[in-house]
Amino acid sequence: MSRPKNQNYKGHGLPKGKEREQRASIRFKTTLMNTLMDVLRHRPGWVEVKDEGEWDFYWCDVSWLRENFDHTYMGEHVRISHFRNHYELTRKNYMVKNLKRFRKQMEREAGKLEAAKCDFFPKTFEMPCEYHLFVEEFRKNPGITWIMKPVARSQGKGIFLFRRLKDIMDWKKDTRSSDDQKDEIPVENYVAQRYIENPYLIGGRKFDLRVYVLVMSYIPLRAWLYRDGFARFSNTRFTLNSIDDQYVHLTNVAVQKTSPDYHPKKGCKWMLQRFRQYLASKHGPEAVETLFSDMDNIFIRSLQSVQKVIISDKHCFELYGYDILIDQDLKPWLLEVNASPSLTASSQEDYELKTCLLEDTLHVVDMEARLTGREKRVGGFDLMWNDGPVSREEGGPDLSGMGTFVTNTHLGCVNDRKKQLRQLFRSLQGQKKTPN
Repeated sequence: MSRPKNQNYKGHGLPKGKEREQRASIRFKTTLMNTLMDVLRHRPGWVEVKDEGEWDFYWCDVSWLRENFDHTYMGEHVRISHFRNHYELTRKNYMVKNLKRFRKQMEREAGKLEAAKCDFFPKTFEMPCEYHLFVEEFRKNPGITWIMKPVARSQGKGIFLFRRLKDIMDWKKDTRSSDDQKDEIPVENYVAQRYIENPYLIGGRKFDLRVYVLVMSYIPLRAWLYRDGFARFSNTRFTLNSIDDQYVHLTNVAVQKTSPDYHPKKGCKWMLQRFRQYLASKHGPEAVETLFSDMDNIFIRSLQSVQKVIISDKHCFELYGYDILIDQDLKPWLLEVNASPSLTASSQEDYELKTCLLEDTLHVVDMEARLTGREKRVGGFDLMWNDGPVSREEGGPDLSGMGTFVTNTHLGCVNDRKKQLRQLFRSLQGQKKTPN
C-alpha cells in the first residue's frame, strides 16, 4: 500500500550523492534488548539513536513496520530488517497458500516430477474457510493425528493435537488474532495440519531444526544460508499415546523451559555440526548429503513461492528462522518460517551462536560499504542463490544441471568464520570499491 507524500513523512539517511561512500559512522536503532543490542553496541563506528533521532539502520519489530513503513522516507543506503509484507512467507496460512499455488504453477510449467519437489509441507487446511475440505480429508483417514495451530502466534502458543472432530470445536470460541502480530489485512485464525507421526528420534526424543536464511533481495532473489543452527529437543520421550502432553510434541524452547526437568544451563539443543556428525555415524555421509540437499530445496522453493508477491524493496533485508522436522525416512518437512526468530540466548553456547550470526548478518548487509557484491561467502554465511543457483566451485558456472555442479551450501559444516573474515577484509583493503 502506498500513500502520497505529505508533511507526516519522516526522512532517514544521508543526502543524495553519499550513498555508496564508505561511512565512518552508522546510526542504528532497535527496540530489542537482547543479543542483538550487544552486537550493535559493540560494532565499531556504530552509534545508537534513541526516540525520534534520524537513523541509517533500524532492526525494527513487525508492529513498527506495519504502522510506519508506508510513510517513512529512506535514503538510498538506509536498511531495515523486514520486508513490507513478510507475512506472505511467515504467516502459517499464507505460507501454505503460496506453496500450494507455486506447486500448481510448477506442475503446469515443468511437469509433475518438478512439482513433486514442492512436497515438503504436511497436508494443511486453513480454518474456518476450508473446514468442509478438511472434514472430507479427515474422514478419509480416520484415527490419524492432526495438529491445530493459530496462524499468527509463536512460541507454541495455542497449539494442540487432536484425533476427533469434536476436539476442535473449542477453537471457534477464540477467533481473535494475537495482538502483537495481527496485521491490518483480515486473516483466518488457524491451520489444521496433518501431524508427522513418525518423527526421527534421538534418544527417544523428538526434535526439530532451526536454520537461518538471510534474504537481501527478492527481485532478483539473493539468499544466504548460515552454517550454524541447532536442533531443539523435547524433554520427554516421544509417544503417540499422550497427544495432550506438550512436552512430548512441541520442541519450542519457550514450551520446554517450563518443563519440571528442564536444565537452564544444559538446555535442550544440539548445534547443527553435532547433529550432522551424529547422522553421518548412523546413516553414512551419502544419506546425510541427500538430506541436507533436500533441505536446501526447501529453502529455495519456499522463497521462490513468494518471490512475486513479496514487495522487494532495496531498503529491506530479512533474517528468517526456518523450522524443519526430519522423519524416520530422513525426509525433511517445513513446519514454519519465522520473521522474528528468537535472538535471546538460552545458554552460553546459544549466545555465542547468535552473536556470530548477527555479526555476520551485519557484514552481509554491509552498511559500511566494504564488499564488492561478488562474494560467495561472508563469515558463516554462504550465498546459495543469486538469481539462480550458486556453484561451490570458484569461478564455476552458476547453472544447474551440470554434471559437476555442487550447490554453495555448507549447513552443519565447519564454520571457521573468524579466519574467513580476516582473509576477506584483508583482500578488500586497497581494492577499488565497485557498486553492487
